[in-house]
Amino acid sequence: MSDPAEYMDDSMGSIERQRIRLRDGFPGQRMRVLPSPLVAHAQDRPATAQILVTDVGYFPKAAMHGRARPKGALQDIVMICVAGRGICSTPSGDHQVRAGDALIIPAGTPHRYEAHPTDPWTIWWMHITGLAVGALLMAAGATARRPVVPLSDTSRVVALMETVLRRMGRDETESSLVAASGAAWHALALIAADPHTAHTRGANPIEATLEFLQTNFAEHVSVPELARMAGLSQSHFAALFRKATGFGVIEYQTRLCMASARELLDTTDRNIASIAQQVGYSDPLYFSRQFRRIHSLSPSEYRTRESRWAARANGPQQASPARSSRNSRTTRPDSRS
Repeated sequence: MSDPAEYMDDSMGSIERQRIRLRDGFPGQRMRVLPSPLVAHAQDRPATAQILVTDVGYFPKAAMHGRARPKGALQDIVMICVAGRGICSTPSGDHQVRAGDALIIPAGTPHRYEAHPTDPWTIWWMHITGLAVGALLMAAGATARRPVVPLSDTSRVVALMETVLRRMGRDETESSLVAASGAAWHALALIAADPHTAHTRGANPIEATLEFLQTNFAEHVSVPELARMAGLSQSHFAALFRKATGFGVIEYQTRLCMASARELLDTTDRNIASIAQQVGYSDPLYFSRQFRRIHSLSPSEYRTRESRWAARANGPQQASPARSSRNSRTTRPDSRS
């Protein structure tokens, strides 16, 4: 767990050891640590086995703060630096940590970290364990060799970590632990999805092309044109594109068009040919075939089914079935609205 003296490196010189062994105690600090028996119990519970926060805290202007764990920690460590700076040393070298960075140290990784002596960091941190943690850290691009992940916006991640701290501070009931686990999962997902994190993973060369496609999806730009836009060869661009999106270029464009078509089918009474034209298909029959391939329904069948579901949800008070169908497409009661 996160006892101040735990995992300290006794082979260090006395002066250095004193400097980084300062016990937690910073004005305004907050911290919660689960007792070991509760951790063992929660790890066996389905709702917390995937992600469990064992320790969480907030250390403002943490002068003289530091830890050394020559055998690593038992849990994965996530720290968000919101002000100041510090440094983390792992077997791969020294890694600078600045405001706006996430420091993610996989479990079992030998490390030592400490705040800067004249510009100490302010950090939110948590120790996490569970079956799903490894995949989320991998998605964030965090490894033992590259533990620092720059973020474009720390505020949402910090808000979720504050939720973790608040829920764990309330009590140690299963509901509080589940809520903390959910917030931690969301925080890790935001780190993985952050544009700067994508740059760390090497996906940034096609970021501009993705934004272009999302804005100009109806233009059906060719792969060679997109590759030139990214400054890459066609084969390299196609490989990076699939890694970033999970789809080939053409399929990604098609699905953007179909998403827009679904919105028009849901929210307007326009005919199929008009919708096809707006999303970039001059041939409505080809548009319908592509729509059916993705949705297993024709555009007309999709509209009818959605209208029926909406009318059923609205109840029998609608006087006119035709009017009910029109209204249901402008006031969607389902989860996609």
